[in-house]
Amino acid sequence: MITYPSTHGVYEEGIKEICELVHSLGGQVYMDGANLNAQVGITQPAYLGADVSHMNLHKTFAIPHGGGGPGMGPIGVAAHLAPFVANHAVRPIDNESKGQGAVSSAPYGSASILTISWMYITLMGGKGLRKATQNALLKANYLAKRLAEHYPILYSGNNGLVAHECIIDLRPLKEQTGITEVDIAKRLMDYGFHAPTMSFPVAGTFMIEPTESESKAEIDRFANAMISIKGEIMAIHSGELDAENNPLKNAPHTAAVITGDWDRPYSQKLAAFPTKNLGAHKFWPSVGRIDDVYGDRNLICSCPAIENYED
Repeated sequence: MITYPSTHGVYEEGIKEICELVHSLGGQVYMDGANLNAQVGITQPAYLGADVSHMNLHKTFAIPHGGGGPGMGPIGVAAHLAPFVANHAVRPIDNESKGQGAVSSAPYGSASILTISWMYITLMGGKGLRKATQNALLKANYLAKRLAEHYPILYSGNNGLVAHECIIDLRPLKEQTGITEVDIAKRLMDYGFHAPTMSFPVAGTFMIEPTESESKAEIDRFANAMISIKGEIMAIHSGELDAENNPLKNAPHTAAVITGDWDRPYSQKLAAFPTKNLGAHKFWPSVGRIDDVYGDRNLICSCPAIENYED
């Protein structure tokens, strides 16, 4: 199984040779569709040598994604694998896979969300889809260049460029100041952002994927927030801000905290409005810092007790 571009945010230059090597040893190559949105209109799994590829419609073709769904991914195979593809018992398709069983009770998948991708592809057309891919690459590289002066970019190609996402390394700051990737993620909420992917695929990092749909103004707003947070971290390092009682360790700051009895060694303005142009982008979290790991390790059942069902 290969993800292309790599989840590390680069195009693997030896991808065709890798596929050829697998084939020479009698293997098959399955290409994960997670990053297909960085291929559309530029290249394709079959050209690269994949035998099987799924297509993440929820990332590539406009289906909303998040909160556990709705994921949707049709699977494409090379011709020699057609006899092994699932067909359907009720609505069989008269092709090489005829006679195979079904893997879904709905022969065409979920019509309610597939129509979104169909409309997106139809309205965009080939040129539009290619431009979307190019925009995703451009915006990821623009963001990487803006942040490179402040955070190490963990991976890039031989040309110094990334693919559609970039990984910034936060581990040196943690070693230097004690500020963790969790602290930065929580602090981003005060700046009006949900944090990007944290500690995947590398622990202690952010993987940032701006996508084709973000405007330059929004990307700049995010970059400015990350740069401002870096300034706060350096203030902690220099002793200007307390090492433990500071805006990052206490983030996020709720409206109740800001308007209540304030006894922290930094201002309410710094806590809630760290940049001048936050304005309409201000997001007020409903709760402050919680212990995420505790919740993962101490499951609580909210179901009624068994005794409630006795009658």
